[in-house]
Amino acid sequence: MSSGTQLLAATAVLGAGTYAFRLAGPVLRSRVTLPARVEQLLTVAVVVLLAALVATSALTQGHGFAGPARPAGVAVGALCAWRRAPFLVVVLAAAATTAVLRLLGAS
Repeated sequence: MSSGTQLLAATAVLGAGTYAFRLAGPVLRSRVTLPARVEQLLTVAVVVLLAALVATSALTQGHGFAGPARPAGVAVGALCAWRRAPFLVVVLAAAATTAVLRLLGAS
């Protein structure tokens, strides 16, 4: 089997597995019941996972600290989102804050 054929086969297998995994949720939803406590923990786990992703993206670049500009931009964006600003305003405020701080010399 050539390298190209192996890559194509691996892609097809991964695609089929991904599709089957995603299809299992709606198919099994009516057959599997989770206790209320487990559903509550899963909801909290989603929030914690997203918070960890935001923190990692906001605070690090490569293997080190991203500098003060990026976390400040994320904080401004979070504040705008908390105040229920439109999504475009949130993104523009965060980007502008980061850009101005970087322009002023904060990396």
